[in-house]
Amino acid sequence: MVEVRLRVNGVEELLDLPPQVSLLDALRERLGLTGTKKGCDQGACGACTVLADGERINSCLALAVQYTDREITTIEGVDDPLQRAFVRNDGFQCGYCTSGQICSAIGMLAEHADGAPSAVTEHLAGPAGELTDAEIRERMSGNLCRCGAYNGIVHAIQEVAR
Repeated sequence: MVEVRLRVNGVEELLDLPPQVSLLDALRERLGLTGTKKGCDQGACGACTVLADGERINSCLALAVQYTDREITTIEGVDDPLQRAFVRNDGFQCGYCTSGQICSAIGMLAEHADGAPSAVTEHLAGPAGELTDAEIRERMSGNLCRCGAYNGIVHAIQEVAR
């Protein structure tokens, strides 16, 4: 067992875990934070996306021990205009992917504000430019919605980005 100290949603948590426990499993099974979903458990769907020190990560691919002394934000710790925009723009249907979509969108908007380019950014040097539909779709491509709420998700992100 390894002692892991996490700050989750502003609360210090001390856990004794086997070293191979994923951050996702620590959050869900040890801390009872079930808003973060286990989808594919292979990093392909994004349902497990959380923020680690403000950066979006797939928690199913991260070992909990790697995140000692880092600030982890799950959907339970989010209070962001994106949540209300998702509701207004029908950016969810079944809701399974929504927590990962929202955490990813928060991280994505921060990346864009910091000037990080995406694969479709026209000019890689200088400001990141406008968040077009293509830019948002590319930046959110690691989060899958099997219900097809993509248009609502894009509209919600555009609304908040304005």
